Amino acid sequence: MTANWTSWLPLAILLSSLIPGLLIFTLREDQVRLRIALNLFGVVLKLGLVLLMLWGVNQGLSFRFTLPFLPAGGLILQGDALSLQFVSLSTVLWMATTIYAIGYLEDSPLRSRFFGYFSLCVSATVGLALAGNLVSFLLFYELLTLATFPLVVHRGTQAALRAGRVYLAYTLGGGALLLMGVALLHSLTGSPDFVPGGYLGPLLGEHDPSLILAFGLLIAGLGVKAALLPLHGWLPQAMVAPAPVSALLHAVAVVKAGAFGIVRVVYDVYGVEPVQALGLNIPLLALAAATIIYGSLRALQQTKLKKRLAYSTISQVSYITLGVALMGPIAAVGALVHLVHQGLMKVTLFYCAGNFAETLGIHDIRDMNGVGRRMPLTMLAFTIGALGMIGVPPIAGFISKWYLGLGALEAGQNWVLLILVFSGLLNAAYFLPPLWRGWFASPADNWTINSKRGNGHPGLGETHWMLLWPMLFTATLSVLVGIFAASSISPLAWSQLIINREFGL
Repeated sequence: MTANWTSWLPLAILLSSLIPGLLIFTLREDQVRLRIALNLFGVVLKLGLVLLMLWGVNQGLSFRFTLPFLPAGGLILQGDALSLQFVSLSTVLWMATTIYAIGYLEDSPLRSRFFGYFSLCVSATVGLALAGNLVSFLLFYELLTLATFPLVVHRGTQAALRAGRVYLAYTLGGGALLLMGVALLHSLTGSPDFVPGGYLGPLLGEHDPSLILAFGLLIAGLGVKAALLPLHGWLPQAMVAPAPVSALLHAVAVVKAGAFGIVRVVYDVYGVEPVQALGLNIPLLALAAATIIYGSLRALQQTKLKKRLAYSTISQVSYITLGVALMGPIAAVGALVHLVHQGLMKVTLFYCAGNFAETLGIHDIRDMNGVGRRMPLTMLAFTIGALGMIGVPPIAGFISKWYLGLGALEAGQNWVLLILVFSGLLNAAYFLPPLWRGWFASPADNWTINSKRGNGHPGLGETHWMLLWPMLFTATLSVLVGIFAASSISPLAWSQLIINREFGL
């Protein structure tokens, strides 16, 4: 009995959003209540199943679903500690973003199409997280590209269609590179399961050139979605998408899929010692450091709020790659916990940007003067997210950067500290001006107030409650996971558990 339900639970988690999404496609636009019910049913069911798997992994149970379709590999879904960290983040933020999207798209056309693809996007993300080998990962990685494209072009404007073409060019090209890397490794080893410490160690020496080439192809393919320099060009253009899509792209789905894939390749395909023996960690470290600084410098140049947040994502997600490339357990903990912390903070910032745009017509940072007096709760949430990104304690971002700094010292890469400090100063340079404008500047007189989003009274009813509560929820989590980082149930504790297994500690 135990083996039966543990083998089917990973598939059930995947189907809990896939089936409601497929049903939503069949609904008419006026079937609002049924569409909302299907969305919320999928959210609640997935959350319950993920909690069950978290309990099971904590009890030492093994979760694995297999569907053979290749001679030396097939579809494998498994629930290990690393996959569950990403699945838990995706599920919690999908719950919040679904509520936000229902309110955001209240009077918009094509809602059934939007929420159908929205659910497919989350299903692909969860499948990618639960993938037990490279073949399964590749399958869901490509499905994620196809599911997110309709969301990027949802508005149907010329700008949206142009952004969609750029997005497809980058992500399909990246997928082709990933396919070549997976095929090369498959020709050498088949498709074994992901395992802590990797499985390519026995091939060192005899197959070094092939392993180096495969690593380059894999990182390039994953680097497109992770927005590593110079493969980042699609991300700022994708900001023409609706705010819920931007939140999903930056905090949960696409960029995190790339970063998560890099973690899998380094730790569970190659392993720390083979990566160091092949000399692959230093170029990866340099690439991550360059992307961090580049993204921050470009963010500083932007006046459009969503564009500034987009370049901030390019910089912030590269902290994950930086921590992985340092090859030490402390930095690795910082990388994995930042995967969660950045997601919470960045989704909060995009919710806030959407609220400013929908309620007052604010898209440009120069129009944020005095917005904190009109929308104090939204501005408070934005402040929490921004200060967290800078690294101000006790917000979540401080914990990530602290561990990355300690990890740099542990690895003997002291120059990385300069990168972290300089990046932090740049973060302050592009986040503090909007905060000052919002709280202390004289209110602007060119706001376009949407009467359906707010009633004109500061604080009370500042915007639609479905746009307000998800933002406050994720902002609160951003503070709580920092304050209670030492707790045994915090993302930091779970990251330490994962890394102890990866490094055999």
